[in-house]
Amino acid sequence: MLRFLTAGESHGKGLVTIIDNFPAGVKIDGDFIDRKLVLRQSGYGRGARQKIETDKIEFLSGIRGGYTTGSPVSFFIKNKDYENWKERMDAYKPVPEETKIHVPRPGHADFAGSLKYGLDDIRNVLERSSARETASRVAVGAICQILLNNFGIEFASAVLSIGGAGSKNGSDFNSDAFFFDAIDLFDNEIVKNINNSELRMPYPDLEGKAKALIDKMKTEGDTVGGLIVAQVKNLPIGLGSFTQWDEKLDAHIAMSLMSIQAIKSVEIGSGVKSAFVKGSEYHDSIYYGKKGSDFTGGKGEAGSFYRKTDNAGGIEGGMSNGGVISVRCAMKPIPTLMKPYLDTVDLETGEAKKAFLERSDICAVPAASVVAEAALAFSICYFFLKKFGGDGLDEIKRNYEGYIKKK
Repeated sequence: MLRFLTAGESHGKGLVTIIDNFPAGVKIDGDFIDRKLVLRQSGYGRGARQKIETDKIEFLSGIRGGYTTGSPVSFFIKNKDYENWKERMDAYKPVPEETKIHVPRPGHADFAGSLKYGLDDIRNVLERSSARETASRVAVGAICQILLNNFGIEFASAVLSIGGAGSKNGSDFNSDAFFFDAIDLFDNEIVKNINNSELRMPYPDLEGKAKALIDKMKTEGDTVGGLIVAQVKNLPIGLGSFTQWDEKLDAHIAMSLMSIQAIKSVEIGSGVKSAFVKGSEYHDSIYYGKKGSDFTGGKGEAGSFYRKTDNAGGIEGGMSNGGVISVRCAMKPIPTLMKPYLDTVDLETGEAKKAFLERSDICAVPAASVVAEAALAFSICYFFLKKFGGDGLDEIKRNYEGYIKKK
């Protein structure tokens, strides 16, 4: 089965990634991957680190002549900031006692990680738990998207809310304005708006309010989170399975997105809405015999099944149903604050302290939307290869075409 491993620290030499069981014969577009990496670094409210790094992928194995070979794909993403940290991050030099960190930041992995591994320096936790690791995941997701593009499968993502700014009309966030509204990220106007937005927001009237909130947080030395959405369309019916708990597509997607740093909730389709309406209002009726709506299953041709709504978010019973899969996530405010608001303790002495400052962002929600899209792409690719897998792209195409013809 498709899998990947990442390694590397935030201020180490760089990030190393291995993708295993990726098929041969896939033409790799390095520029596409690098554009995704640049997009991850962008966004209003990012910190000074993004001005240092210019992420680019460097393949180490598994690709020759522009095509995957079937061997493990490995790549390296350099940390330019390592030059400023190489003395402190040296693999062999003893760590000076005065540089060790004993004060955990609430909301980070510092506290539990230090106690779990018996470490006397919190830096050994924060370096690996840092969201810098998501650069690797964005590259993995981009490679998965390149494969899936051969089958017309498309992905998109956006920011729906920064703090309190999160409804179509630009009013303050509330459940009626957000949770009950669907959005089509593939609509031409929406795509244009997202691409023109520093915050990757689909509605221009939200931009000013969101930026003002970020500026306010910067002045106060605080941070702000938000809501993001990732979508995928043109999927075949039947990815995933109802037969076992760990074969369910939505379960895998939820795991992939919940594993992103600072993500605190994942919603498939109109999941929250389902708790507030009747079954007759929520479930997506099935039709047959004519071209359907934007949520048409299959190819949407005469004689196909289709839906007029997509509250299920493209997944029923753990399987793709042909609709647009839509996943919404909540990102918490980054817990590294520019001012000492949070109480904590020294793990060595038990003395009361204030959380220490480590260079960070005010708002990384736009970046999180890019990572969410990548995480969704990996989950979809995992189940796509499980369903249609072969050693090479041509074999996968034959399997896919045979399945589609049956439908």
